[in-house]
Amino acid sequence: MDHYIGTFKLKLSFSIEKLIMSKFHLVILCAFFFQEINAQQISVIKFDELHKIIHSNSTSIQVINFWATWCGPCVKELPLFEKLHKENKEGIKVTLINLDFADKLKRVKSFVAHKQMKADVFLLDEIDYNQWIHKVDKHWGGAIPATLVINHQNGKRMFVEREMKEGELEKLIEEVR
Repeated sequence: MDHYIGTFKLKLSFSIEKLIMSKFHLVILCAFFFQEINAQQISVIKFDELHKIIHSNSTSIQVINFWATWCGPCVKELPLFEKLHKENKEGIKVTLINLDFADKLKRVKSFVAHKQMKADVFLLDEIDYNQWIHKVDKHWGGAIPATLVINHQNGKRMFVEREMKEGELEKLIEEVR
């Protein structure tokens, strides 16, 4: 009899453990699902779409940052662009152009979700940088991070090919006003 009671307790214990684990998995699945729903959308674009972004007739000052997940200085400065976006200053539009390879889209999405980035992010699917970097700015040597600030109303543009420090982004914006 004791043997059957022990076996029953073991089975009951195993069933409770299975129930707890299945609930745990359900919670994890729900969290993943809701994270995917709320995740930042990242579009893969070609240069012609980037060209349209750069040359739009926007009334906003455009701040366009070129970055990659594997670039330490890029990752270090991203919070400056996110802060500018979150402050939602009137007349300023932040766009982040990722330069990872298109087959790394999943990694980029994961990175953006982990960093809780909210600014518009596009992955530029153009492997031959030498075909398009001079079209962004004629002085761009191709290094990243790089930032382009454009005021379409007065035609002023500023291009910086290095990591931005605290306060520098605001100075660039003031220079194009």
